[in-house]
Amino acid sequence: MIKSERLEIINDIKSKRDAVALSHQQLKENSDNWNKCIIILSLVTGGLESIKMKLNLDGAGWSLVPILLSSIIAACSALIKFKDFNRKMEILIEANSRLTNILTKARNHSLVDEDLIHEYNDGLECIETSMYPNERKVYLQQAHKNLIAIMKQEQKYYGMIDRVNAGEPIILSDSSSSSGSEDNVLKRDELDVTEHGVASVPKNLQPISEEEVDAELNNL
Repeated sequence: MIKSERLEIINDIKSKRDAVALSHQQLKENSDNWNKCIIILSLVTGGLESIKMKLNLDGAGWSLVPILLSSIIAACSALIKFKDFNRKMEILIEANSRLTNILTKARNHSLVDEDLIHEYNDGLECIETSMYPNERKVYLQQAHKNLIAIMKQEQKYYGMIDRVNAGEPIILSDSSSSSGSEDNVLKRDELDVTEHGVASVPKNLQPISEEEVDAELNNL
């Protein structure tokens, strides 16, 4: 879908940047899980070897278990190398950085010009070469849902600010406290006040004449 408005380009690049970040996050989690498995299996193998030496266990089963665990560790290491997590994550990091730069340029532009269109096309090429189509589909859907949820939350937040500025009390929902309590009611006077608070009733000051000022100065 062709984007001709600056705001459309910003939203599109933002969603694609988030999709790349989500893909990198998933890859990092998978890589960390495989590495954790190798660490745990290595510790178990070392522990079994120590137990076998301390207790003088020479049975066939005790001799085969460390060999089996070592084979599993070697298989996990080979799978990690085969999946090439590090190279894929580097590609996604570069794509994320590139899309972030394009997003910044789009925000700094006031109009859609040839330079912005060129940068936008580079961003599309960047995400298309860093992710497979099925991956783009999955992570773009997730990125769109996240962005819509964030926009809804911001809309609710600014709506509550407008209501408070209009003088309406706002009941803040909190699972740890009972709803409707006075502690959860936000009023206008509670927004942006100093430590001295705001006077509920304005005070009327009496006028002071020049004679009274002179008398006070003479008494000093």
